[in-house]
Amino acid sequence: MCGIVGAVAQRDVVDILVEGLRRLEYRGYDSA
Repeated sequence: MCGIVGAVAQRDVVDILVEGLRRLEYRGYDSA
């Protein structure tokens, strides 16, 4: 797992960050 995830918002961004990390986790072997 390698990538950069960030979020700038005026509300709770925990869900956004968790979803971003989840997408990075499931990118598969093509990103290796």
